[in-house]
Amino acid sequence: MTARESFGLQEILAILPHRPPFLFVDRVIRLIPDRRIVAERDLLPNEPHFAGHFPGKPIMPGVLVTDALAQTSGLLWGFSKVIKNDGNPEKPELFYLAAVTMKYIQPAVPGETLCLCAETDRVFDRLHTFNVEATCGRRLIAKGALTLAMKDGIS
Repeated sequence: MTARESFGLQEILAILPHRPPFLFVDRVIRLIPDRRIVAERDLLPNEPHFAGHFPGKPIMPGVLVTDALAQTSGLLWGFSKVIKNDGNPEKPELFYLAAVTMKYIQPAVPGETLCLCAETDRVFDRLHTFNVEATCGRRLIAKGALTLAMKDGIS
């Protein structure tokens, strides 16, 4: 399988069940099927979580960085399946965040672009473990590992 350079918002919406305001991936800029994905999220100043986290010095909540990384990992899995199926999407499958080990290094702030990377670590039946990392420019924001549990398709 070959790498694909990008996927846009409509293609992301076909894979993920998440919708605004809980969709935290704007675009995929690189995909190596079943191995690695790089996605981005523009951190806009008018996003609702910035108003309360924290007034006067807003930062992206760590739990939302983690969710963005989980969504990115789900996209790695989902787009890999689409590519294996010659571009024909199958019935979408739902995934749940099953386990997280994350270390938060520095905060991300409005106006930055969060770069989200996920690499497949292990697959055991319906459990998929990913090594993940979020950066803004050269600054490491968070890194760790997460496990997604895949559930059969939604109707």
